[in-house]
Amino acid sequence: MTRITAERGGKLRCKGWRQEALLRMLENVLENSENQKELIVYASLGKAARNWPSYRAIVDTLKHLEEDETLVIQSGKPIGIFKTHRQAPLVVMANCNLVGRWATSENFYELQDKGLIIWGGLTAAAWQYIGSQGVIQGTYEIFQSIARLHFGGDLRGRFILTAGLGGMGGAQPLAGRLANAAILCVEVAEERIDKRIAAGYLQRKTDSLDEALSWIAEAVSNRKSLSVGLLGNAADIYPELLRRGVQPDIVTDQTSAHDLLYGYIPSGFSPASAAAARRLNPAGLQAAAGVSIANEVRAMLEFKKRGAVVFDNGNNIRSQAAQYGVLDAFEIDIFTEAFLRPLFARAIGPFRWIALSGDPQDIRIIDDFILQEFSDNEIVSNWIILANSYVPFEGLPARIGWFGHKDRSKLALAVNSMVREGTLAGPVAFSRDHLDAAAMAHPNIMTERMKDGSDTIADWPLLNAMLNCSSMADLVAIHSGGGGYAGYMTSAGVTIVADGTRESDLRLRTALDNDTGLGVLRYADAGYEESLEEVRDKSIARVDISLHESIHAD
Repeated sequence: MTRITAERGGKLRCKGWRQEALLRMLENVLENSENQKELIVYASLGKAARNWPSYRAIVDTLKHLEEDETLVIQSGKPIGIFKTHRQAPLVVMANCNLVGRWATSENFYELQDKGLIIWGGLTAAAWQYIGSQGVIQGTYEIFQSIARLHFGGDLRGRFILTAGLGGMGGAQPLAGRLANAAILCVEVAEERIDKRIAAGYLQRKTDSLDEALSWIAEAVSNRKSLSVGLLGNAADIYPELLRRGVQPDIVTDQTSAHDLLYGYIPSGFSPASAAAARRLNPAGLQAAAGVSIANEVRAMLEFKKRGAVVFDNGNNIRSQAAQYGVLDAFEIDIFTEAFLRPLFARAIGPFRWIALSGDPQDIRIIDDFILQEFSDNEIVSNWIILANSYVPFEGLPARIGWFGHKDRSKLALAVNSMVREGTLAGPVAFSRDHLDAAAMAHPNIMTERMKDGSDTIADWPLLNAMLNCSSMADLVAIHSGGGGYAGYMTSAGVTIVADGTRESDLRLRTALDNDTGLGVLRYADAGYEESLEEVRDKSIARVDISLHESIHAD
């Protein structure tokens, strides 16, 4: 089979750049995928399309789609084309949304085996994944936050222990190195280690724990940054480090622990033997994975007792451990609440832009603009400088930056002008992670311990998707969890294309401002002072029900 890569250059295969942009975004997630043959983009199960006939039908439909039509997609399968209007979304999709009581991993696997549903991950089926760099700034900002809170603002001479070098976890070694730490990443699949080294995200590789620890110790002693990939299983390595008395400063995990059947590889298994057990004894494999996760999390809890900063990086590992007897698993903090919530409360989150021309210079030009026009934004300007020097492009050249309300539209409108004026080689697509202020309800990640107790309310991502449709976005998606994530989350995704037209000015301004505006209001509704300040400072139209309250006496 010919490997799929995203189209580059200025030649259109579709009837307009908006359609062409979405087609290239679809191709790009597969170019960056972990298992293109199975259409799996990342996280063991996250797919770009339901199957190859569905993929080919999506491609063909996008090529013939008119600008006043909308393609409807259900769990990676194209369903129909509807006459709408030129400012309506070109694509709307819903992936893996099960009715509440039926949202279990068992039901998901049964429906998946019948070919009726896929898990779209967060950005896989929404065609927004840009490789490991899609989460790298978020990981870096977590480490920087830990540095400020616990280590005097500096991770030099500090040791980070983590696991998982897949599509998401692969960002960890480079993020740790950019934060000036020595980071050890345990990974059970050697090809993933090799892939991160080839991509420039990881520096060294070994299958010897002794060698890995010697490298880390030397880097810590010399206060040098270093990233090491260790071939091994975290369920074995973490307890062994405890036995040896090795104490990291920071401990986390980004394996595919969310899924016991397709994701986490248990102790005593290789990826190949796990694949065989998946066919022959799936229940036994899941039980073994659960026991291994429990052992790993017990080790993480002991590291915490001994003084390490330990956190859940969003892979549901605490939930799995709790089901396998680790009753204090939730003593481990979740990264969002512990380190990033003040940013999310202001709708500052992982915004991204993709050069559809395939020309890296387009990203460099945008970098220069950001450094000039957003020089007072320390988070963004610091990251752009680092990314320009150290973060390699994967697939279509792309960048991520943590922008908030009004700043996203300011950047997008400026880029649209650059496209219109010919400063850039081609249009640019703007998107964001689903882990964004108004876009996710996940009581064990994004919305854990909300100030008002609204952790489990999924209205917000649904409202976000509807508002983005009303706001003329080009693609809008609603996702829920699949596999081990089934029943745990609902999220929404959005993509808007800067093709240089005046119509795009309207779409970009409206969709991006409304997207972040709702994010601010979500946190303002929960009572976060940062959000209430943002409402006042940015003149966001909030309905204040206190103005309409009345007291009724009996």
